[in-house]
Order: sequence, then structure tokens, then C-alpha cells
Amino acid sequence: MMLLEKLAPNILSKPDEFLESCLQTLYMVLFSGGIAFVIGLAFGVILTVTRKGGILQNTAVYAVLDKAINLFRSIPFVILLTALIPVTRFVVGTAIGTKGAVLPLVAGTIPFYSRQVENALVQLDHGLVEAAESMGSGPFEIIFRIYLRESLPALSRATTVTLISLIGLTAMAGAVGGGGLGDFAVRYGHQRNQADVTYVTVIVLLAAVSLVQTIRAVAGTENDPLKAVLHRGKR
Repeated sequence: MMLLEKLAPNILSKPDEFLESCLQTLYMVLFSGGIAFVIGLAFGVILTVTRKGGILQNTAVYAVLDKAINLFRSIPFVILLTALIPVTRFVVGTAIGTKGAVLPLVAGTIPFYSRQVENALVQLDHGLVEAAESMGSGPFEIIFRIYLRESLPALSRATTVTLISLIGLTAMAGAVGGGGLGDFAVRYGHQRNQADVTYVTVIVLLAAVSLVQTIRAVAGTENDPLKAVLHRGKR
């Protein structure tokens, strides 16, 4: 305890505020991540099936969605935060705090995850799709039973990369008033020159990233238990 008081006195002087910042970051990651992953997965599937040679080829839909994703991906997140302030105020009533950070986080994560999903799905052996079509499988059956089921390891990797990126975005959102660890580090670590606050914040964020990678290493391999269950259900 004495060592902690020596190394991180400013953290120990405000443990409740530090814990609240950790919980705010967790809230932003889980809530915005959940929304972004659902929408991003849907967009990634649409991009895959409507591209040239896809099972639902539609060049107009693909072109519009592809360009929209490229547009949002090219906007730096800090600028996107500022640009979406009127929209955020209209939707949630405020543009500051964790509540105001969710919409920009979702808007910043969806394009990235959509592209990751598309890249994961297009790597699938097209022979599996052709085989399913020859057996009379419909588009939705191919999407769920072939694309999503057979691409679970690649989708797991894509989700891990996106989640790590999202953790970084929450810290950036906090730096401009979004709450969480980023806001905590800026207010105390930077503005009040409390270096131990900055270092502890960095350690916590690194620990969060390491936890995500560990979970991926345990559950996101080729022998993913979820994939095994799905295959047993198929048989």
C-alpha cells in the first residue's frame, strides 16, 4: 500500500472518480460496440452479397454503400465528433459526457467493422457457395449457413481488431469531453500535470486490450467452441 501511495498518490486520492471513469469507458465500449457490431455485420454482409459476382449482385447498392463507408472511414474521429454534435444533440439531447459520445463512437466504428466483415467473408472459398447454390439453397440460407458459419474464425479476428480500435476511440472521445478514462487522463494527467494519472490510465487501457486479445486467443481459434456447436447442429 505504501508503494502504491508513493507511485500513484493522485489515483489513490480520488479512487471513486477513477472507478467511475473506468465504468464509463466500459459502458461506451459495450453499448456503442454492441450497436456498431450489429449494424456493421449487416453492412458487411450486404457489401459481400451485392458485389460483382455476389449471390445478390447489385452494383448500385454496392457502389452507394461502398462509397459511404469509404467517406466515413476517411474522416478523422476527432473531426467526426465535432461534425456530429448537432445530430448528437438532436438524437440524445446532449453532445457531452458518455451519453453524447455513443453516437459518434457508433458512427466511427460501423464503417471500420463493415469493411473488416467484408474482408472476412470474401476470403471464404467460393466453391462452398456454389455447392450450396447447386443444392437449391436460397440467399438467406447461404448467408447464415455458409458465409457467417464458415467465416467464424475470420469474423472473430475482425471483431477483436475492431474492439481494440474502439477502446482507443473511447479514450479519444474522453479527451474532448466524452467522459471515461480519456477525460480523466486529460483533466488530471495533462491539465494538472499529475503524471501518475496518465501512466495508470495507459496501464488500464493496455490491460483492457490485452484482455480482449487473450479472450480472442482462447475462444477465437479454428477450434472455436461456438463453431463446433454450430457444426454439430448442422449434422
